[in-house]
Amino acid sequence: MAENNIKIFILDTNVILHDFKSIFHFEENDIVIPITVLEELDRFKKGNDLVNFHAREFMRDLDKLSGESLFAGGVRLGEDRGLLFIETGKPFTAAMEESFSEKTADHRILAVAVYYKNKYPERKTVLVTQDINLRMKAKSLGMAAEDYQTNKITNIKSITKGTSTFTGINDQLISKLYKSTEGVDYSNFNLEPAPQPNDYFVLKGSNSSALATFCKATQTVRKVNKTKAYGIKPRNSEQTFALDALLNPDVKLVSITGKAGTGKTLLALAAALQQRKSFEQVLLARPLVALSNSDLGFLPGDQKAKISPYMQPLFDNLNVIKQQFGRQSKSTARIEDMLKTEQLLITPLAYIRGRSLSKVFFIIDEAQNLTPHEVKTIITRAGEGTKIVFTGDINQIDSPYLDKKSNGLSYLTNKMQGQNIFAHVNLSKGERSFLSDLASDLLKSK
Repeated sequence: MAENNIKIFILDTNVILHDFKSIFHFEENDIVIPITVLEELDRFKKGNDLVNFHAREFMRDLDKLSGESLFAGGVRLGEDRGLLFIETGKPFTAAMEESFSEKTADHRILAVAVYYKNKYPERKTVLVTQDINLRMKAKSLGMAAEDYQTNKITNIKSITKGTSTFTGINDQLISKLYKSTEGVDYSNFNLEPAPQPNDYFVLKGSNSSALATFCKATQTVRKVNKTKAYGIKPRNSEQTFALDALLNPDVKLVSITGKAGTGKTLLALAAALQQRKSFEQVLLARPLVALSNSDLGFLPGDQKAKISPYMQPLFDNLNVIKQQFGRQSKSTARIEDMLKTEQLLITPLAYIRGRSLSKVFFIIDEAQNLTPHEVKTIITRAGEGTKIVFTGDINQIDSPYLDKKSNGLSYLTNKMQGQNIFAHVNLSKGERSFLSDLASDLLKSK
């Protein structure tokens, strides 16, 4: 082992499944992978989900580094990086025997961490896991434990902030904004703090107001009009902003956050149908994350029957749009035809992973359940003429190893702010029903 100021990080399985390149993100510090982690990864290597991809990719990287030194002196992870070790199982200490009656995978990983802590008391040994309960168990034994911090954002307020309002705007300037189709030169406004590209805001004068957005490419402030998309009309200023971003051909990437019932998915789907002639296909997908830790295998029926409950909310939004026209209308018939020909495809995200997406309007629902790497993988599949929309509620995460700051939707929104082709809108006003809005506000976990 190295000198005293070099830390020892013991990695849990969930860290690798979250980011298969995680071993390269600990700078000059040493990394220990318990053999139990390899056992768990072996169970994840088969499948089409990205978590299975991560397990396979990590094992490939490990194979490139492999050698007897992995179990002895360790292998160097690169210039200015630490050593990587694979550690075999270690006996439970007396304190662990008293505390934990079962020798589960988590406890065996913890035993390795405690072993290193006791073997190298002069160095700091840290167990890195996204499992809160395991971190608590480690701390109960006097063991340092941390969450995996790479890709975690620090400024959550930039994602959840409401609509900005600028007051004291000259009424004549607002009047000019209403008359102009190309917008008004940004230098005419004194907006503090200065907006980011494609930021949306309210301008208020003494006797007038306007919904507006900032276009950095043309250095103009443009009035945002309340537009209808395939029968769906925005009900508030936030929805108006979201629909504007969704319909703007210059904005290729959109993230829409908000609690249940704010209209995130409905607006995205309506905008996609409105622009169907500009795209070869409309894809609407969501990750398969079972609720209450129930696995798909517990559900009856074939594969299609198993995934149907997870896709139903997307079909519900499509039915809302159909209801705007009636069953016998041409618009409803067009939707049915698009479904039959798969010009409109509603599917689990895993089923389209790996495709190259050209001239596609791609909506990813429940994106808060994706990791940053999953989001990156999706975006890098975008070909020419493709628009990608991520929607989700960062306060309603079903994955046990993600939170507000580490999920892919938050990471994407934080990293992309300031880019000319990106727009973000947070919807805070529920429009589904008073009951839905009340429940979202009062029954959320603290």
